[in-house]
Amino acid sequence: MSYLLTATCAVPAAGAVLTAALPAGSDESRRRLAKSAALGVSLATLVLAAVVAVRFEPGGARYQLTESYSWIRSFGISFSLGADGIGTVLVLLTAVLVPVVMLASWHDADPAPAPGGSFEAKRRTQGFFALILAVEAMVVVSFLATDVFVFYVFFEAMLIPMYFLIGGFGDRAGGPESARQRSYAAVKFLLYNLLGGLVMLAAVIGMYVIAQQQGFATFDLPTLTSAIADGKLVFSGTAEKALFLGFFFAFAVKAPLWPLHTWLPNAMGESTAGTAVLITAVVDKVGTFAMLRFCLGLFPDASKTFAPAILVLAVVGIIYGALLAVGQKDIKRLIAYASISHFGFIIMGIFAMTSQGQSGATLYMVNHGISTAALMLVAGFLISRRGSRLIADYGGVQKVAPVLAGTFLIGGLATLSLPGLAPFVSEFLVLVGTFSRYPALGIVATFGIVLAALYVLVLYQRTMTGPVKDSVRGMPDLKVRELAVVAPLVALTILLGVYPKPLTDIVNPAVDDTLSQVHRTDPAPAHPVAATPGGEQK
Repeated sequence: MSYLLTATCAVPAAGAVLTAALPAGSDESRRRLAKSAALGVSLATLVLAAVVAVRFEPGGARYQLTESYSWIRSFGISFSLGADGIGTVLVLLTAVLVPVVMLASWHDADPAPAPGGSFEAKRRTQGFFALILAVEAMVVVSFLATDVFVFYVFFEAMLIPMYFLIGGFGDRAGGPESARQRSYAAVKFLLYNLLGGLVMLAAVIGMYVIAQQQGFATFDLPTLTSAIADGKLVFSGTAEKALFLGFFFAFAVKAPLWPLHTWLPNAMGESTAGTAVLITAVVDKVGTFAMLRFCLGLFPDASKTFAPAILVLAVVGIIYGALLAVGQKDIKRLIAYASISHFGFIIMGIFAMTSQGQSGATLYMVNHGISTAALMLVAGFLISRRGSRLIADYGGVQKVAPVLAGTFLIGGLATLSLPGLAPFVSEFLVLVGTFSRYPALGIVATFGIVLAALYVLVLYQRTMTGPVKDSVRGMPDLKVRELAVVAPLVALTILLGVYPKPLTDIVNPAVDDTLSQVHRTDPAPAHPVAATPGGEQK
């Protein structure tokens, strides 16, 4: 048995403990040691994730590199890991973004001067970077777990480090009431997601009880889905719908899906730019990923029953998020509402239940993570220079910091899905896949693209063009460390925009398997290609 997946999960977890245990102190040398150690651990995790991706065989079994360790025998619980195509690309996304976030957040946890050096000042840097590694470890386990109970445990556990990252290390440009606002955002994040998790726990217990009565006393996902597909494990119609809703509610809160989204703008607005990226580009992806793996795999009939209603909510989220983004005065809240709109596209692609839609949704998870990280981190660099999140406080930045403005533009153009950049491919596939089965919803969703162009271009115009405001006249351009943060994200945005095949090759077999679990095939073309008398198609 290979231990590769265990190592990929264990390295950031051990790194979090190591970083937290480093010698305390508020002097620069000790802070640099904690930062360097955490960054080194995140790069080691990236190497392991890359090895997983290389060793994964797209044409092979659904779950590969599998590992299983008995945990609670009496309930059939085991610490089981397995990589499928969808989980593999999301683990790779997480492993790429965490070191980028660390570099971008290099000085975000530097303590404010305190007489005598308080305990908080001494431990602040170690705590911040240890929490980031803890989040990474729990997210990676969630993407690889093939035991439903193990997934639930880490799905909930990741809330704890995220709560402290939001509430304890928030945005320093939030104004005089920043501490109170951070506390409110952190508590709201925790309560919303805990509620979703408690509902899911009830559904997990209910699923186990019903499965046990039919001879399947296990939480092993491949065993359960295989038994469901073969008709050996049957949930009654009412029970399956109730269990589906229990799982889906938790994932919709995490995703977040309208109208369960209201925690996200507060959390992203009051967080540092790096923490905001962790929220929307990493943690929230666990929700959409779980819809594919657990909702569709365990409850195929209920998934088809509720798909039209979920698609309506997704389309409402697309338009609602985009409209609110247009009217925002706060840069970070604008990006948060834009993300709500984009998550609507992802969920729409999942529940359209077509190969194009689900392939596009999975690619969208990756591409949205990269493009939003680029835009949010550059916005963070901008805000740290001026000390304000308000759009009105900027103007003419491109004349004093052209590289910063240029990278901000690329991140913005990716956000509006400009052809040639990565999000365009995924958004196009989602719309095509949705239109082929639900044409009316596909048409309405396209208005989200128009609104995206509006809020991105207006944001760029108001902050980067026009006369140079006195408050930004001396603004420095991007530094070497900041360029090292942005460059890989820009490169990936362009590369995956012109050549997404490496990802689609990994993802498509898992998508086909998911569609077979819900007994769905792509709709036949409305106008099939006619054949000529000679046997040639025209």
